[in-house]
Amino acid sequence: MLRGAYTAVITPFKQDGSLDEAALRRIVDFQVNYGIDGIVPCGTTGESPTLSPDEHKRVVDIVIEQVNGRVLIIAGTGSNSTREAVELTRHAKESGAGYSLQVCPYYNKPTAEGQYKHFAEVADVGLPVIIYNIQGRTGVNIETATLMRMAQHENIVGVKEASGNLAQMMDVIAERPDGFSVLSGDDNMTYPLMALGGDGVISVASNIVPDRVHDMVDAALSGDYEAARRMHYELLPLFKGFFIETNPIPIKAAMAMAGFCEEVYRLPMCEMRPENRKKLEEICARAGVLNET
Repeated sequence: MLRGAYTAVITPFKQDGSLDEAALRRIVDFQVNYGIDGIVPCGTTGESPTLSPDEHKRVVDIVIEQVNGRVLIIAGTGSNSTREAVELTRHAKESGAGYSLQVCPYYNKPTAEGQYKHFAEVADVGLPVIIYNIQGRTGVNIETATLMRMAQHENIVGVKEASGNLAQMMDVIAERPDGFSVLSGDDNMTYPLMALGGDGVISVASNIVPDRVHDMVDAALSGDYEAARRMHYELLPLFKGFFIETNPIPIKAAMAMAGFCEEVYRLPMCEMRPENRKKLEEICARAGVLNET
């Protein structure tokens, strides 16, 4: 059962737009050295929609190689094409990832039956699958009844919940089978979700504060909800600041401010508006995160 704090890492690019492998390796080492429980390459935060299939596989390979068994790897291998998701998942399995993160197919808005068949086919690859429910990006919600049907598959072992619907999250926690993990997909919902029985987070903020997010999650898992609540409120300005524009724009800007990477995006992601960048810099400075390197 997955329990802990996992970072959905950014994908750093060079000024010419190519993958910055050296920066990615430094980011991986920073994550491991500062106590994160696992790393998630090629998620939304990793700008996966703009990675070519070869680049996607290369990012996964680099992270696996650099981690070298030190922490868990949950490879983002989702797609709105089942064939592509299967191919990427098969590659992640062969390369040594521990789990796959599978976003609900976006844009084509599958029915509940289509969702089930999609995820079951991916899970048949043999790599344990974490379902990613984020209606705000995919246009479709995975209903609890459908998710619980998926959970009967031996390789569908958890959900990353970013629906924003606490009532639905409570239903999932109440109905899930033994060993099925419920992870927050939204930093500012991590504490409330864990107080309700959730198991951790796949985090954006932990790109730059892996130790702090880990400590908050660890306190909650240990039953020290008073300490976890205090840390939640200390981190809340960062949690909010990293979403003043579309993720991953603010977190990549913050990582660049802290010296981890170049501030380079792939369109349609682009630089922050100057007024928001100033706000983000002030938030990060107050939180003391611009000298993490």
